[in-house]
Amino acid sequence: MDRENKNQVDGIRSKQRLIGQIVCVAALLLGQCHSAISAGNTGKESTLSFEARTISGERIQVAPRGASDDSTPQLTVVCFLGAECPMARIYGPRLTEIAAQFPAGQVQVIGIDSNRQDSFADIRDYVDELGISFPFVHDKDNLIADQFGASRTPEVFLLDRHLAVRYHGRIDDQYAPGINRSKPQRRDLLIAIQELLAGRAVSVPETTALGCLIGRVTKKTTIPPVQNDITYSKHVVPVLQKHCVECHRAGEIGPFAMDSYGEVAGWADTMLETIDNGRMPPWHANPKYGRFQNARHMPESDRQILRDWVAGGLKPGDPARVPSPVEVVDGWQLQRQPDLVLDMRDRPYLVPKDGVVEYQYFVVDPGFTQDKWVTGAQVVPGSRSVVHHAIVFVRPPDGERFRGVGWLSAYVPGQRMMPLPEGRARRIPAGSKLVFQMHYTPNGKPQQDLSRVGLVFTRDEDVTHEIFTLIALNQEFEIPPHAAEHPVRARVRSLPRQGELLAVTPHMHYRGTSFRLFSDPEDTSILLDVPNYDFNWQHTYAFAEPIPLAGLEQLRFEAVFNNSADNPFNPDADQWVTWGDQTWEEMAVAFFEVAEPRNAAKAAASVAVTGSTDGPERERELKREREREQKINAWVTRALTRMDADNDGQISKDEAPIVVRHFNFRRFDLNGDDVATEEELREIAAGLY
Repeated sequence: MDRENKNQVDGIRSKQRLIGQIVCVAALLLGQCHSAISAGNTGKESTLSFEARTISGERIQVAPRGASDDSTPQLTVVCFLGAECPMARIYGPRLTEIAAQFPAGQVQVIGIDSNRQDSFADIRDYVDELGISFPFVHDKDNLIADQFGASRTPEVFLLDRHLAVRYHGRIDDQYAPGINRSKPQRRDLLIAIQELLAGRAVSVPETTALGCLIGRVTKKTTIPPVQNDITYSKHVVPVLQKHCVECHRAGEIGPFAMDSYGEVAGWADTMLETIDNGRMPPWHANPKYGRFQNARHMPESDRQILRDWVAGGLKPGDPARVPSPVEVVDGWQLQRQPDLVLDMRDRPYLVPKDGVVEYQYFVVDPGFTQDKWVTGAQVVPGSRSVVHHAIVFVRPPDGERFRGVGWLSAYVPGQRMMPLPEGRARRIPAGSKLVFQMHYTPNGKPQQDLSRVGLVFTRDEDVTHEIFTLIALNQEFEIPPHAAEHPVRARVRSLPRQGELLAVTPHMHYRGTSFRLFSDPEDTSILLDVPNYDFNWQHTYAFAEPIPLAGLEQLRFEAVFNNSADNPFNPDADQWVTWGDQTWEEMAVAFFEVAEPRNAAKAAASVAVTGSTDGPERERELKREREREQKINAWVTRALTRMDADNDGQISKDEAPIVVRHFNFRRFDLNGDDVATEEELREIAAGLY
């Protein structure tokens, strides 16, 4: 859109907003502008009256009644819900639980679905699947939603017998977009009900409803749409295919599919909101620093197409001009069918319907009797709707000299598979086991998950570079209560002299707010800047061009944490926060994908034996390397001497002292399999010296 047309559209919108405000003020004087209903405002007694049929065919009536009418519940909860909205799926069953806490006749709960994209069959499936027991109405033309001024799902209105709104807003504060607390900090609706039944005023009569925007068929407005020629078929579908359908399609992590006009039109307002606030498409690297082959930037021109389509009235266009669906890979996204597929265990894991699930670890023995070189590895979740992320580590046999921390592959929603450069591969030593680390997020219904990993092998003679994962971490930090900007720093202590850096994966929990990666001690060379870190999207940032290791002085990062009450994701601002596995604890970690020529280690060993040919500086460097190796060996020896009770060369969690076992064992056990191997201890020591 050129500047002149844009200014014209902005002027029209400003006038439209002014007209809307004038119309609403006039309607308020007549008692008809129901979007202005607020908690505690009785208005006219008939304002919120309605009569409807439930999806079961029963007739229900919401109307004012006198105190002597025993047939009318004392309180009525009207909740607007949606069949596909993730928060509505979680809170629908919770409303059933709330209603069950009160005797018949005290509290009535009514569910309303006003979404244009939700068919009668969709609503029936929602009710049956989630065990909804209260009456449920299909508000096909969003008349009831307009009457109440509802805008979100879920959004509740608590009415007394006179139909005065005594509470309006959220159900509780456990869940919000991007937020998943272990339990509610305040059960707003339940508290309001209890206060009213006890004869008291509601202490907090108004909260903000958070969730999906209702997809209305028509909006109560006299404002005409902006005149433009933007249509779904010609303009919108290509944008969605480029940026959205990778996740928003059947069987993927997106909560709804973007494969039809009706579905997309119903989600249009929510789609715009998540795009404009930066939540979608998920990508968090600052474009000022570095180029990444898996970047997900949506150009402003594509964003404007979606805005103009909504402003223009959601025109469908010619169905014959809708582009053919994009070709997607179901199952595997590897270069070919995997040579080996391994399930995480012999039976599914049961994910509960709600709450917080601790990280789960499953160990698989692939039975390798010789080393394997892997050019492709993909983790495929069994239940995409509840697998937040999954990581598979290699646990080498005792005594095996093994590079890096054993990272093999990972699944993150929406993460694109990055093909390895030619000649690059990971080594899995003979006798190794694979460890699945699983993070689950319940979605309102019990689910079964049986995730798996697929491996593509190559021949030893075809591998020119070994890929392994280095780590930088800091486990000694303490974040004070209410600290709004607490920095934590760490660095990779030793980089190979040859090879290249392929990718980096930062990792923090809910208090993590930003991450920066530097390649020099003065913090002047920034390789990656993540100004708004989001725990819900564990990105691997793959550089568009590998960065030569010879040109890096070091790799160090600074992670910043917000432990204040201003952080909406913060589990508890009153706590001191230290290293820990769970999301209410914290981590400060970065993983680095490195490719090193296979002859590099042999060449370095040869120089050490035959002596330097590079003069005194090389001799000093070799001396420093030997001293560092001695310190690492000494640290590992001390750790094994103190904690390896059965002298098997590794430390099991049961062997560790009780303080270490309960509070700090993950400092030693990097892959979370309850065993700290010598290689893991060496990796920790390498970060210290």
